[in-house]
Amino acid sequence: MTYLLTSQSLCEPRWATQRNHARKTYGIRVGEIAGHLGTPLMPWQQEVADVALEVDSDTGLLHYRTVVITVPRQSGKTTLLLSLMVQRALGFGIRQNIVYTAQTQKAARKKWEEEHVQALNTSKFKGLYKVKYGMGTEQISWNNGSRHSLTAPTEKAGHGETIDMATIDEAFAQEDSRLEQALRPAMITRPQPQLYIVSTAGTARSLYLKGKVDNGRQRVDAGIDGSIAYFEWSAPDDADPESPDTWARCMPALGHTINASAIRSDFEDMKLPEFRRAYLNQWSDEIPELWLIVNEQDWLAVEDANSFIADGNAISFGLDFTPERSFGTIVSSGLNESGRLHVEITGNEERNLFDHRPGTSWMVPRMVELANKWNPCAVVIQANSPAGSLIPELEAKGIKVTTPSATEYAGACGNIYDRVYSDQIRHVGQHPFLIALAGAQKLDLGEGAWKWNRKAVTVDISPLVAMTLSSYGLARFGHIEAVQPWVSWV
Repeated sequence: MTYLLTSQSLCEPRWATQRNHARKTYGIRVGEIAGHLGTPLMPWQQEVADVALEVDSDTGLLHYRTVVITVPRQSGKTTLLLSLMVQRALGFGIRQNIVYTAQTQKAARKKWEEEHVQALNTSKFKGLYKVKYGMGTEQISWNNGSRHSLTAPTEKAGHGETIDMATIDEAFAQEDSRLEQALRPAMITRPQPQLYIVSTAGTARSLYLKGKVDNGRQRVDAGIDGSIAYFEWSAPDDADPESPDTWARCMPALGHTINASAIRSDFEDMKLPEFRRAYLNQWSDEIPELWLIVNEQDWLAVEDANSFIADGNAISFGLDFTPERSFGTIVSSGLNESGRLHVEITGNEERNLFDHRPGTSWMVPRMVELANKWNPCAVVIQANSPAGSLIPELEAKGIKVTTPSATEYAGACGNIYDRVYSDQIRHVGQHPFLIALAGAQKLDLGEGAWKWNRKAVTVDISPLVAMTLSSYGLARFGHIEAVQPWVSWV
């Protein structure tokens, strides 16, 4: 058996789990495979492979069960991941099941077909596998029985199978841990499972990745030698984004597969926040500093983690999703024990699964489940919104959908504002509400009327729209008292 000690990268990571030289590693095999694929590993890739594939001297098994990698774009993570997958398929003696997923099923399929399969088809490994291209059954079947397939980036990922190696690519797109929670049970019975979480820095919505980054940094700073390996190449927040010296210190592929002139061109062409995230691997502001309608402190003032819809009170649901159908939200409204309006994104707290999720296909079956459980007084959707497409399917399931008029919806938008400033609303501090309100803007309808503006914002306001709709349904059918419009006397 051949092993390799750690390599030294010219571009040092800001945080990295250190190589334990007392342990052997399969890292050299990954480097050899990359060479056979025609893309020899760069120093940073070899460094990660050496540490990630360390072998515990007592058990003879892989030491790390989770590997988190965050690097700037165009650093070569696809090459590293594919080499790791091939090593897993061919180098472990027994049949291995490898799954890959990205931000969407479509994105994962594109990466798998155009980069994984294409690279293998032009390599020395051609003839050692067969490829199935069927939609939903995509798979590289190795002659030794190992499989390299795709899985959907949903809470159903990995169901019904066992997994030896799983990769969550572009992890910035995950807002919570439901995908990881779906994969973990499928790995629990395997002797040497590994989960790779790979991404460039995220945005205010990248809650899952941010948690991994914060935890990884803390573990490295504390020198914890556990089952998690963490690697980050990034620029400090105060680094000069235009300086080639900054680039050289945080872009491990610079001088290998990318050059400074190409970076210069993109710097001049891209918006600075986009450049910082893509090439310096810096996080955008945690919350957009806008708050043009409701003040942040005023929203936080009506937060109450102990609030809930009181037993016996009416409940209403509002549904909405983004114009591009990337995220949907279901919000419930009802009166709490103090008689105030309680608004909350629905979900199953025990499963840490909340109804602000990627895509829209989950919304109808979920709403049927909620309706059967709670017998709501109203289920509300804007008929002329993107979510209006849900109405026929919901009604076919026996759910009556209420659709407010344009005037009624404008009044409901203003009512949310009035309730905040009259202390007549409560929420439990859910992050999607915070992001939506931080970036929300008004669309003036004339004569003092307005509604939430879908076109001018850069954040997902579907939680805010769904909140507005559910509160409208409660006001109309739950017989709650109206609040007086709030007036500023300043």
